[in-house]
Amino acid sequence: MTTHIVHFTSSINSTSTGELIEKCSLAVQKGASSIVIKIATMGGECSYGFSLYNFLVALPVPVHTHNLGTVESMGNIIFLAGERRTACKHSKFLFHPFHWNLHGSVDHARMSEYAMSLDYDLELYSRIVDERTYGAAVPLDVSSCLIASPRILNAEEALATGVVHGVDELPMPKDAVCHVVHG
Repeated sequence: MTTHIVHFTSSINSTSTGELIEKCSLAVQKGASSIVIKIATMGGECSYGFSLYNFLVALPVPVHTHNLGTVESMGNIIFLAGERRTACKHSKFLFHPFHWNLHGSVDHARMSEYAMSLDYDLELYSRIVDERTYGAAVPLDVSSCLIASPRILNAEEALATGVVHGVDELPMPKDAVCHVVHG
């Protein structure tokens, strides 16, 4: 039984998404019995975050996600894909309102499309958090975090809200196969 560890220290964009998919696919092809994704990210693009979530939960081996120090914004969605989720004692999770950068001029139809998409992403994000933290001792009101009230959770608060299953430094096994996605 071989564990493959992927160190994901990047923002979430098309390049890092492709690299994480490649590293996890390679691990599965090489017979990994499980994949541990150690994450340090300030977040990134919604579409790629949701795509990675769907990819990771569909992998044919158990996925364990681990917060190396900071998981922010869309990084929380990738993190929640873990069947098992842990965080270092001195780590944080940031939930905050969405924002978009608009380039160039925007007509009314395009602005309506952007608003509709932003609302959908907010609903999808909330649904994933609610599903993955269901039954937690302290429910996390993620919708309010995404609209107006940003919130930082430390490791113990993440444990109480069901974001993590345990607080652990997660030392690297000597026989683990390691991969890196760095941006």
